[in-house]
Amino acid sequence: MKNKILILTFAFCTLFNWGCTDLEEERIDEAEFGGQAETISGAIAPAYGYVSWTWRHTHYYGMQLVASDEAILPFRGGTDWFDGGKYLATHAHTITPTNDLIGDSWNELTTNISRTLAAIEVLTPLADDGDNEALGALYEMRALRAYLNMLMLDSWGMVLRKESSAELSEVLRAQEAIDYIESELLAVVDVINTNRGPGRITQAAVWGFLARLYLNAAVYRDPYGTPNFTTEDMGRVIQYTDNIINSGAFSLSPEYFDLFNDDNNGNPELIFALDQRGQLRREHSRWAYWPIAGSMFPRPEFPSADGTDGPAITSDFYQTWVDAYGAVDPAEADARFYQRNTLVPDAQLQDLANREPLLATETEDSYYCVEPTVFEMDRGILRGIQWGPRKGDDGAFITCDGGVRIYPIQQRKGNGPDRDVGYVDHTLEIDFTNEGSLHNKGYRPSKYQFSRTSPNGNNFSSVDLVLLRLAEVYLMRAEAKLRNGDDAGALADVNIVRTSRTARPDQTPEAWTAIDLDILFRERGFELYWEGFRRGDQIRFGKYEDSWTDKTDADPNKRLFPIPQSAVDAASGIDGFLQQNPGY
Repeated sequence: MKNKILILTFAFCTLFNWGCTDLEEERIDEAEFGGQAETISGAIAPAYGYVSWTWRHTHYYGMQLVASDEAILPFRGGTDWFDGGKYLATHAHTITPTNDLIGDSWNELTTNISRTLAAIEVLTPLADDGDNEALGALYEMRALRAYLNMLMLDSWGMVLRKESSAELSEVLRAQEAIDYIESELLAVVDVINTNRGPGRITQAAVWGFLARLYLNAAVYRDPYGTPNFTTEDMGRVIQYTDNIINSGAFSLSPEYFDLFNDDNNGNPELIFALDQRGQLRREHSRWAYWPIAGSMFPRPEFPSADGTDGPAITSDFYQTWVDAYGAVDPAEADARFYQRNTLVPDAQLQDLANREPLLATETEDSYYCVEPTVFEMDRGILRGIQWGPRKGDDGAFITCDGGVRIYPIQQRKGNGPDRDVGYVDHTLEIDFTNEGSLHNKGYRPSKYQFSRTSPNGNNFSSVDLVLLRLAEVYLMRAEAKLRNGDDAGALADVNIVRTSRTARPDQTPEAWTAIDLDILFRERGFELYWEGFRRGDQIRFGKYEDSWTDKTDADPNKRLFPIPQSAVDAASGIDGFLQQNPGY
């Protein structure tokens, strides 16, 4: 059944009153657009620029992470990150329609969709009058709208079709939703630009979106049942991933963590990324700082740059690495797991981290010295005692000749037993108990570099947020081949990705000798962790009803999030009001 609703007023303010948008979100190069440059760039910049707000850590990004088995965010020490219990409920799958994380994610996504429609309404008459630059921008906005609607379909099981701000939105579900997104992408795939990425949607990005759509189509058709992966759908996944791979326009990065560094805009593995090289307040390092210890200062040149002691990986997700590599430490077996940058020069000094974590064990020489702009914290999954700069009683970093002192980091956050007397010591076990919720608990992912172009380390990041890259394309093709019975082809694709990370040869993962769906699911977790894929992967591979940490709920209805109560209430007075998802 099709329902017609109004997209909520707060989500549509951009259509009627440009004053309610951040018009400083201009980052598009007007030189690309000829005589109508200001009008065209002014139309598309708010839509592109808002994607960072949609994918904010406390919006859609956090919702995807914490709902899965890879991330958990407890009430830290009984003082931090409770936020009305929204993260606890999202992780435990006890969400209600009034959960703020769900509501905020919905609001920002629908606002972003409304901005694409606003751009389309500006660009369409220009394109109809023969402006080719406006026509090219129009193709991008249609593709961006389809991408955003696919995010909505993935999380709420519906899309919003609306071609005019004067109309009511049409709610589509299941096959009708798939058909709509497919039609929008197919309408532009052969005519959209081929070379403006990765911060802009190109033909390769549209190919990638189509591959994702067909890969997940079985779930989207029947979100609560057992997916029926058809040969036809998997064939289309292979078709569009072949287009990207065979184009020769992209290559896998030898250093995994280069994909998430300051200069990643030019990385040849990226197909679609959120270009953050402008000067916007919203260009944050949030994907970098959210999980990092609050006592860590990754940029000594910026004393305000720190972590937030947010989410950590679950012990269950960590166990997948242990299961894969057995007696070999995953940090030694897989370059994607860990990159050591804090190279403590003295063996005796390094041994400090292995002793009882009391500051009394230090000596006056328990540090090493580096230039502030040279210091890099470790990357990947951080375990145990961390090293970094330390502040003195005056709030300034303690210095040495030509640099700053790098110590084992003191635990200065929370009210746990180690505060002010111990070090930041990340432990495996983390849960919702009092002990399991202390600020040091949980291994922390550090995929994204803290930007060096920022004046304060946290805001004004230049690190592009990666939304589609070549490794995912290979893994999509591998899955489609495996589901179509081509085990050898699937194994070859997985091993291409695994063996491509050659910058640190001793940690380059070895090729697997066999493949099945469980190994492929695990491999997607290794390659794509903390990029927003895990929840969807768990649903597609039939693992979302499993138990992990403090999550025991096995209700298939929880595969989709509830539609926020505010949205249901706002539409209740309209004929054919918005229906709440089952189970809520």
